[in-house]
Amino acid sequence: MNKLNYEYIVIRYGELTTKGKNRKDFINCLYRNIKEKLAKFDKLSYEKFYDGLYIHLNGEDYDEVAKNLDKVFGFAYYAGALKVKSEKEEIVDIASEMAIRSNKKTFKVICKRKDKNFPLSSDQMNREIATKILKNSDLKVDVHNPELKIYVNIDKDKTYIMDDKVEGLKGYPLGVNHKALMMLSGGIDSPVAAYLAMKRGMRIECIHFASMPYTSQQALDKVIDLVRILNDYQAEIIVHVIPFTQLQLAIYRNTDESYAITLLRRMMYRIADELAQQRHIKAIVNGESIGQVASQTLDSMEVISEVSKTLIFRPLCMADKLEIIDLAKKIGTYETSILPYEDCCTIFSPKNPSTKPKKEKCEYYESKFDYESLIKECIENREVIKVSKVENSDLF
Repeated sequence: MNKLNYEYIVIRYGELTTKGKNRKDFINCLYRNIKEKLAKFDKLSYEKFYDGLYIHLNGEDYDEVAKNLDKVFGFAYYAGALKVKSEKEEIVDIASEMAIRSNKKTFKVICKRKDKNFPLSSDQMNREIATKILKNSDLKVDVHNPELKIYVNIDKDKTYIMDDKVEGLKGYPLGVNHKALMMLSGGIDSPVAAYLAMKRGMRIECIHFASMPYTSQQALDKVIDLVRILNDYQAEIIVHVIPFTQLQLAIYRNTDESYAITLLRRMMYRIADELAQQRHIKAIVNGESIGQVASQTLDSMEVISEVSKTLIFRPLCMADKLEIIDLAKKIGTYETSILPYEDCCTIFSPKNPSTKPKKEKCEYYESKFDYESLIKECIENREVIKVSKVENSDLF
């Protein structure tokens, strides 16, 4: 048997319901994002309610619409639904038919009665629906771990009947917070950090440091491919490609090898900080995780990040590497991230990098060359690429 054809998709807000005076702004942002994501489905209509949204399919294919909702931040769950009159017989008939057509073996009915004037209690309706299912199918009740859950929401003039809910991405709607500048290396960590930043409502621009010819065109292509995957969540992303070669060579000519990575990261933060100021971006985001490499010890982070005036977020700072890999696989970036093309942080990797660098030593090495002019050249000569889900990358 096949499922009944859904008429609606019901979306529940989740965390947004905890917002106070800003609640309306968050919900309106989510509403705009959903409509934008589903714009190609021109038959859809929308109806807001206090803690969620009804999408009337009007004949559109449920599965196709649902696939797009899987890439929208800001709500707890969605579910396919049928709308019926708030009459006992019709509710019982449709709910039981939905269960019988599911091809599942165990079930549970969860009824919520918003209309307290409805003649039967929630528990009584649970029993009425379950009884009909048991009489007309081989399904068995399992209240603890059912294969199928039937949700019945009874209101005054209408009732929505849903089967299993699909978990949403949660978080905040994209764009409800200020923009962030994502330091995107091309490895496993930074795309995951970008995803988590977007999940908290921040649109991103990316900054990538390229050291041609020591890094390859394939390494840059890999970064752009990662951004295309992130386009599933943000349809258009600007990438600032920084020509880092001359500054990187100056660091290695004037610095003790043990301090090279520390100075490299300090220069990256200076460039990101300046670019963030120019672009009116409020925060820098990176994929650092405490203790993962020499530049990510607490001593290194302190010395490196002190050169930036812009707020720095490290979404992965407390995450285990296996947790990061699992999330990379979930969002689809892992296979691209592990392609064997080196970035500028790995091509001249020192054998014994300092894990406890001193600010005074960093400043001493930096005084040996004109890094400010080199930083200015990096920013002025950057390549700006607009990566879109719909269009090819455009240089502008």
